[in-house]
Amino acid sequence: MKISVLGAGSWGSAIAVLLSKKGYDVSIWDRNQQLLNEINHSRENIRYLPGVLIPAGISTTESLLECINESEIIVMAVPSHGIREVCTKLKGMVKNKQIFVSLAKGIENSSLKRMSEVIEEYFPENRIGVLSGPSHAEEVSRDIPTTVVSSSTDKKTAEYIQDIFITPKFRVYTNPDIIGVEVGGAVKNIIALAAGISDGLGYGDNTKAALMTRGIAEIARLGVALGAQPLTFAGLSGIGDLIVTCTSMHSRNRRAGILIGQGKTVEEAIKEVKMVVEGINTTKSTYELSNKVGVEMPITKELYNVLFENKNPKYAVSELMLRDKKHEIEEVAQMIWK
Repeated sequence: MKISVLGAGSWGSAIAVLLSKKGYDVSIWDRNQQLLNEINHSRENIRYLPGVLIPAGISTTESLLECINESEIIVMAVPSHGIREVCTKLKGMVKNKQIFVSLAKGIENSSLKRMSEVIEEYFPENRIGVLSGPSHAEEVSRDIPTTVVSSSTDKKTAEYIQDIFITPKFRVYTNPDIIGVEVGGAVKNIIALAAGISDGLGYGDNTKAALMTRGIAEIARLGVALGAQPLTFAGLSGIGDLIVTCTSMHSRNRRAGILIGQGKTVEEAIKEVKMVVEGINTTKSTYELSNKVGVEMPITKELYNVLFENKNPKYAVSELMLRDKKHEIEEVAQMIWK
């Protein structure tokens, strides 16, 4: 079977390596010809995944048509802000039988759509799935045990993706709640940025634990308002992905947050991280989406003010701490304290 991976960043390369080791014929596309040449020459993605051998069986191409031709699965591994552009280029090339698997985690700024919704807009006849969860490319590419979740509106599609990607070191569960899986995967990057800023300010474990706990609460509020199932946020694509992204130095969102907390500008932080920091764009779209659907997201709001309104991070923390008194879990309080 041939599988196409669109995007030669760290995650796209790691998934290509995983699939190649399973014996699939893997082709990688990227618009950066220099990056592809480097991979072909050294059999290593020195820029994004140094130290990991790219198997000889993985081919690379700058031609989208050549990459997806005769492919059964198209893996979308480009950053979330590039999904629409790639879909536009793919229009007219894709056959209805080809299955899309989205690895991108984000909410589009212009439309406020999830990534699977953007793909479906262009390819309504194709089956679409999502792969998400706590999975740093640096570890997956080195066969460090990892668990993720496959999600789709169609059960057979989710289970098919599960079968394709599962290995003894890469366990794949299924979840029918594609809204919750995508919201969790996207919005946790916002909380990771905030956790990084907290680290950069010199705050401690108590602060980070509070950000993570209250963060998953507001992620779940938004997800449920959009039609997600609450229990999804207790799973791999919710609290699981949040934990790994807020605590690991593999996390580009946390690293960018640390730099901002230390006084760097957003632009300086992005330049130093040298990778796409998904949480920055997602903060803007999620802030707008929360206002649109009427969901309170105080951490997201304060991070938006820091990133886009030049608010001092210390003042943002003070605003969060001095908000009006609340019950921790309103539903429980209302049920018991009648």
